[in-house]
Amino acid sequence: MEAVLARMRALDERLPAHDGVAVFNRVYLTVTQTLHDRIGRGDFPVPRRAAVLGVRFAERYLAAVDAAAEGRRPPACWRPLFQYRRHPGVHPLQHALAGINAHIGHDLALAVVAACRSLECAPGALEGDFDRVGDTLVALEEHIREDLMPGPDLLQIADPLTHLVGSWSLERARAGAWAGARMLWTLRELPDLAEEFTDSLDAGVGLISRCLLTPTGCAAYRTAS
Repeated sequence: MEAVLARMRALDERLPAHDGVAVFNRVYLTVTQTLHDRIGRGDFPVPRRAAVLGVRFAERYLAAVDAAAEGRRPPACWRPLFQYRRHPGVHPLQHALAGINAHIGHDLALAVVAACRSLECAPGALEGDFDRVGDTLVALEEHIREDLMPGPDLLQIADPLTHLVGSWSLERARAGAWAGARMLWTLRELPDLAEEFTDSLDAGVGLISRCLLTPTGCAAYRTAS
C-alpha cells in the first residue's frame, strides 16, 4: 500500500490546489492513509486480505489518472471529473463527491473481483473487509461535507448545491458496489456478459458523476470566501 500512497502524495504535490482531481486526490489520500493505519493497528482480522483489496481499489483510480495524463480516455465514470476539473462554476465539494461516486460506484466492485482473483477466494470471504473499508469511507464523507460545504453566510447561494449533493448517498453507492461485485463474480465464466455488465455499470456511474458536477455558479463561493 506504500506504493499507491506515494503516488497519491506525488499527485498532491504536483496538482494545483483548486484542480478538481487534486480535490478528490486529497480526500482519497486521507482515506487510503487511514485504511493503511487501521490495517497496521490490527483492525482487520486478516491484514493481507484488507491490504490487497485496498491496493486493487487504489490502482483503478491511479489507472484513470494515468490514462488522462497520457491523452487516453479514462473509464466513463471518471471522464466527468477530468472534463470539469477546472470549471469555475463547480464547487470543490462536487469534485470530491463525483470522484467518490466514480470510485465506489464503479471501481470498488471491480476491485473486489480483482482481489478475489488474487487471493483465490469468493467475495463472501471479503465481506467483512468490504464493510470495514466502507465504514472508513462513511466517516470521512461526513468530514468532507463539513469541510467543503459553504458556510451559513452563503446559504442562499448554496441552495442549489445543497440540493444537488444531498441527492447522492454513499451508503447506496456502497450497497450497489457490493451487489455489482457479486454479479461480476457470478458472471466470471461468461466474459461477454461480464463485459456488457461492466460497461453498463461504468456508463451509469458516469452519468451520476456528470449530474453531481452540474455547474451551480460556485465561482461566487470562491470570491466570497
